[in-house]
Amino acid sequence: MKKKYFVFVAMLLCTAFAFSQGTITGKILDGDLGGPLPGASVVVKGTTNGMAADFDGNFSIEAPSNSGVLVVSYIGYITKEVSFNAVGNVGNITLMPDAEALEEVVIVASVAVDRKTPVAVSTIKAADIELKLGTQEFPEVLKSTPGVYATKSGGGFGDGRINLRGFDSENVAVMINGVPVNDMENGRVYWSNWAGLSDVTSSMQVQRGLGASKVAVPSIGGTINILSKTTDVEKGGSIIGGVGNDGYQKYGATLSTGLMDNGFAATVSASKTTGEGYVDGTQFNGFNYFVNISKQINDNHKLSLTSFGAPQTHGQRQNRSSIDTYRNAESGIRFNPDWGYKNGQVTHIEDNFYHKSQTSLNHYWNINDKSILSSALYASWGKGGGGGTAGNTDLFNTRLGGFDQPVDLDNIVEINRENGRQGFGSDAYLRASINNHEWFGFLSTYKNSLTENLDLLVGIDLRDYTGDHYSEVTDLLGGSYALDNDNENNPNARLQVGDKRQYHNVGNVGWQGFFAQAEYSQDKLSAFLSTAISNTSYQRIDYFNYLDSDPDQKTDRYNFLGYSVKGGANYNIDDNHNVFANIGYFEKAANFGGVFVGFDNENQNPDAENQKIFSAEIGYGYRSEKLAANLNIYRTTWNDRTETATFNNPDGTLGTANILGVNALHQGIELDFTYRATDELTITGMASFGDWRWQNNVTDVEIFDEDQNLVNTVDIYIKDLRVGDAAQTTMALGLNYEVMPKTNLIVDYNYYDNLYANYDPSDRGDASTPEAWKVPDYGLFDAGLRHGFKLGEFDTTVTLRMNNVFDTRYIADAQDGGDHDALTASVFYGFGRTFSISTKIRF
Repeated sequence: MKKKYFVFVAMLLCTAFAFSQGTITGKILDGDLGGPLPGASVVVKGTTNGMAADFDGNFSIEAPSNSGVLVVSYIGYITKEVSFNAVGNVGNITLMPDAEALEEVVIVASVAVDRKTPVAVSTIKAADIELKLGTQEFPEVLKSTPGVYATKSGGGFGDGRINLRGFDSENVAVMINGVPVNDMENGRVYWSNWAGLSDVTSSMQVQRGLGASKVAVPSIGGTINILSKTTDVEKGGSIIGGVGNDGYQKYGATLSTGLMDNGFAATVSASKTTGEGYVDGTQFNGFNYFVNISKQINDNHKLSLTSFGAPQTHGQRQNRSSIDTYRNAESGIRFNPDWGYKNGQVTHIEDNFYHKSQTSLNHYWNINDKSILSSALYASWGKGGGGGTAGNTDLFNTRLGGFDQPVDLDNIVEINRENGRQGFGSDAYLRASINNHEWFGFLSTYKNSLTENLDLLVGIDLRDYTGDHYSEVTDLLGGSYALDNDNENNPNARLQVGDKRQYHNVGNVGWQGFFAQAEYSQDKLSAFLSTAISNTSYQRIDYFNYLDSDPDQKTDRYNFLGYSVKGGANYNIDDNHNVFANIGYFEKAANFGGVFVGFDNENQNPDAENQKIFSAEIGYGYRSEKLAANLNIYRTTWNDRTETATFNNPDGTLGTANILGVNALHQGIELDFTYRATDELTITGMASFGDWRWQNNVTDVEIFDEDQNLVNTVDIYIKDLRVGDAAQTTMALGLNYEVMPKTNLIVDYNYYDNLYANYDPSDRGDASTPEAWKVPDYGLFDAGLRHGFKLGEFDTTVTLRMNNVFDTRYIADAQDGGDHDALTASVFYGFGRTFSISTKIRF
């Protein structure tokens, strides 16, 4: 006992001695969100003695005397000077966002500024991404954000999806460093293309509703802005490594020069991720790279070259199954019907392989005290596709045992070999749908301060996109060839691996946009009025359905005009309270499939109607030293939604047509807060209550062929039915507790309700059709533990992450069945308990 007492006294004496030498400690916090600011700079004024705050915002710095001033700074925040009159702990130092310092990213990437930009917004910092990602999909980091429903979909690597206020990815704009990345033909976002961004993201911002974006992007549900690290990166780097359930492994490194005296800054990051996959037959292998080189040229010019990508391959689970199938399958919710064995090796029947790179050159020019020009020239190349079956697909139902076992591909090999001996081709084989693209764009914004309080922004948005689509043979499964008669230029072709089959077409998409925005700010009031106009052009080239000599092989270019008008205002009542409102209307051109509704050039719809969106929102915010809270109410109407119906023509062929008049109403209320209960405990929470319904029935719609002959009428009975595919009620509660310095325990709970199975409105042709099946509600607990320590001279963190702690069984995705109940629905179960442990060493 005396020995313990002696040690304790010795520790106190050592601590006192250390403080007598001038050690100043403290913690730097984000005044907007309340969290720590890792990497913030702390310098003793008048000296060269400085350091960067650690992962938790903590710092410990030697001072030459018992009194002085600390200069605390962080990119995008107002620098603060803190006086000290004695060595010791100066407590929490709060830095507030600096609207002027953020001007560059605000102009380039349309980032919303707290208590100024009148939109509903949530921002996730790099530290939170690192803490919460683990083995989750990148969009799942946002799952505790109001209005967001994010799932792993089929469960393959990068196959996650996200809905915002009930709108899918086609109607949620995703921008990386201000550059739009939604597919130019269909508007979709494939998250496997961006898996590596989590390592180099400085922040993700979700703007719900029309958002603050100046360009005409498909932000019906909202906009997700992803900002990568550039000159704000501190000199140094990091090495990461991690393992998790089902063979998950990730390792990589990041190195940055920081901003050097000559104005250059460079950051390079690379990592590799592999694993077996939680779902059967979803092995994956991915590489991620990121390069940024920036140059500050005097005080007026800055150039930044950025290139990144994530080449990957992974097995997929494309096909949902019934609940009974999962219950009776040997592997339970991990069951996947889309893989098998060939010659003892795992073979993915459904898979995905893709590499999408994006390279951009940004120029930021501070012309004078009143004028700024920001421009981005960018290019993106995509190559790859997804696999599947071809030929006699019934053969793929033969399995190595019962219904729940892998497909017996060796059986197909033997059948095909026997066919070859008799001079025939493969009866069944594997193919891939290839979707390559080239995308070039230019985005430029000019800002001029007309008066002290009024700014004008104008800009252009130019894009040119070419998508090359075809199917190719990937594995003959023991056969000599595959017979294909779909190419008019090569009938009765005997195809080998790599040969094109079934279809080959090219989509050319052009985009020319102009936007203008006026921004007013004086004292407590800030407001904006924005307008944008864009022309979208579509052209289709078909190399299979038409002879090369046929002029119909290439269509004309069809142009569609879209525009938007929106505005809003924020008023800061005092230092604690603010209110905002925004309103907007825009018309969105139909997508490529709405103009060319069939799989050839004949079924054209050059008069496709624009989709029409109106949105209005009001909100309230509260900020204090301990509490930050937001409350907002929104209402969005979506008229003339692109809806396609198929029908039988009188000659027996299958027809396709667009149907006008399908309207939806999405409205709701959202609440989120961050509460710093103590210096050690932070509580976060949100609640989102949506009411998303179809507004009207569409009956007796007459469908005419190209000769103006009436071929069919269509009825759609959907009035007041709930929109499916996303939980309309979501809630979250999170706790972050600092157990001891550099050690944090994190617990998150997410709850989901009012999730209705997905369905196609055009399938509701009966007035007595009931509501789609309602998926059972569910709640999930996630937990994490992070510990920081010194490994020699290096700051090191170890993070343990466990998702779905209690191994809750739940349905995350569902497709409505014929009887609109649990028995006939086809579903994807969410993952059970998963875990990971990762280490990051900073130098």
